[in-house]
Amino acid sequence: MTDTDTGNDRRAIRVLVVDDQFLVRSGLVALLRAAPGMEVAGEAADGEEAVRLAAKTRPDVILMDIRMPGASGIEATERILAAATDPPPRILVLTTFDLDEYVYGALRAGASGFLLKDAGPERLLAAVTAVHGGDALFAPVVTRRLVEAFTRVTDGAATDREPPPGLDALTTREVEVLKLVARGLTNAEAADRLFISEATVKTHLNRTMTKLGLTSRAQVVVVAYETGLVTPGG
Repeated sequence: MTDTDTGNDRRAIRVLVVDDQFLVRSGLVALLRAAPGMEVAGEAADGEEAVRLAAKTRPDVILMDIRMPGASGIEATERILAAATDPPPRILVLTTFDLDEYVYGALRAGASGFLLKDAGPERLLAAVTAVHGGDALFAPVVTRRLVEAFTRVTDGAATDREPPPGLDALTTREVEVLKLVARGLTNAEAADRLFISEATVKTHLNRTMTKLGLTSRAQVVVVAYETGLVTPGG
């Protein structure tokens, strides 16, 4: 079920909708089809179908339900990003709970952010636009709060995940930028703190993500907490 490209708006954001609940999925599809600048690339009822459609349609953004029978949103996120060509799709996780361990897992897997299912239409469309553009202002503080909550649950213990191999290769400035981003600062705020330009912060952040093999700002936050570069409440 893929919308055809009319050619009227070559800049339309192509969105794949993934949700096992028919009414929820249909509502999201209807909302996106009615929104200017949005195009529905397809819709999937489970993680397996999402992986297949993502490879076939190459959407810009994927609205991913996190809790589904069979392949979960976490597994689907991992598989989609692992197989994606450049640029990979931005994955926006949909959840019922703002502090959800499944969402934490999805952020670790490379999801760009998350949104509550009861968010209004305007907020959802704004979120799709934001993650598509890599907007640094999209929910960094909420992401940080989620990471802090689950770090406290585990008493700050290290997870089974090995530290990224490029961590020791980061420069002093890249580590400084990493820490500020992980604490929820925007690029502009980090630039003010370090007395450098916003463009320079973005450059350092992009180099850091490349060295660590990360695909999203949310992953930067998770890695910073899991490796101890930033501590809850610190």
